[in-house]
Amino acid sequence: MRLLYIVATYVLFALLFPVLCVHRKTRHGLMQRLGFYAPGALPEGTGPLLWLHGASAGDLLALAPMFGPLRQRFPGCRIVLSTMTDSGHAMARDRLAKQIDGVVYAPYDLWGATRRAVRALRPDVLVLEYTEVWPNLIRAAKRSGARVVMTNGRFSPANVGKYRTLFGLIGNPLEDLDLLLMRQEEEAERARTLGAPPERVLTTGNTKFDALAAGPAPEDEALRSALGLTREQPVWIAGSTHEGEEEILLQVYQRLRERWPSLALVIAPRYVNRAERVLALAKERGLSAGLRSKGNPERASVVVMDSMGELSRAYRLATLVFVGGSFTKRGGQNILEPAGQGKPVLFGPHMDNFRDSVAVLEGNGGIPVADAEALYTALEGLLEDPNRLSSLGARAGATVRRISGASDRNAEAMAALPRRQESP
Repeated sequence: MRLLYIVATYVLFALLFPVLCVHRKTRHGLMQRLGFYAPGALPEGTGPLLWLHGASAGDLLALAPMFGPLRQRFPGCRIVLSTMTDSGHAMARDRLAKQIDGVVYAPYDLWGATRRAVRALRPDVLVLEYTEVWPNLIRAAKRSGARVVMTNGRFSPANVGKYRTLFGLIGNPLEDLDLLLMRQEEEAERARTLGAPPERVLTTGNTKFDALAAGPAPEDEALRSALGLTREQPVWIAGSTHEGEEEILLQVYQRLRERWPSLALVIAPRYVNRAERVLALAKERGLSAGLRSKGNPERASVVVMDSMGELSRAYRLATLVFVGGSFTKRGGQNILEPAGQGKPVLFGPHMDNFRDSVAVLEGNGGIPVADAEALYTALEGLLEDPNRLSSLGARAGATVRRISGASDRNAEAMAALPRRQESP
């Protein structure tokens, strides 16, 4: 059965290779993706090597809260991150560099590439984030003597049947995992249903909550200036917006400006390459609009963020927040990030990918809105009542702090595993 998967991955790779080489998310790092590393690419040392893998930038940020707890429990360890996307690699290299010992591109899940990567890194522990179940990589790590752990584990109920069919054809990779650390008990039960050994499945929570649990950080005056904002004006930030949402937000904003003329709108499109498009939409409505990259010298009322890695800091400057991907069928974006900054958070009806976050936040500073009219009504009510706005923000921040702690629980569970044993 494993042979079937090995053959299938090579056939699929041959078909997809031309696309992978030119796609904007995967066109760099070919040699590392094939398991070859240039001298100096990997950290040297004798301490245990912890290889943490997340598919994209967001997954790596969810892993970040574990760095400290892991270093406490694995003294002298080296932490190496791997990711599939170019944006994830750039983010880790730029924003997480001081917390880790190296970042590489994850190998394609090919029999040869995964074995070369494992031989080069020699991990003591391989940590796979979310649903990153890669059979060849898992098998290669296990054969090398490494412990393999899933964190923030999730199996969508809609895909359980597909997983069961796939595992029946290629063998069950969950049997090779030493620990499955799941976000919720219902996720843990699905893992057991799919054949994970019950004694290896634990419910420890979601580490992404921990990144937000410290509460609001000091406001960033340099970023405020770059956005052309003043301390006195109310600021509505719309984060991670998608195509089709900005028109709705700009329409609502124009109505709000009739009562609150000093209200500023900061729009951070999910994909930075859409910034010029969003800028044009604002100007078409007769609104003054500027780009963050140019410092918004006109002090325009609408500012479009065309920078990466600054949205979390920008949320600190907000009076209130709307999170995008939720008026389209993209399944939502992270609503806990602004909540952790002590901001009330509004979101649309399409939050399928963040149901756990909605369950935690709704009624605790999170406000669902069905459409543009509901969004306007909710924003109007909050702007009219500063005390309620402040209360909801405080409740949101307290809620995020209350659900923290998964990173420590995960690190403790990993530290309890037997250490590396070389396979014969």
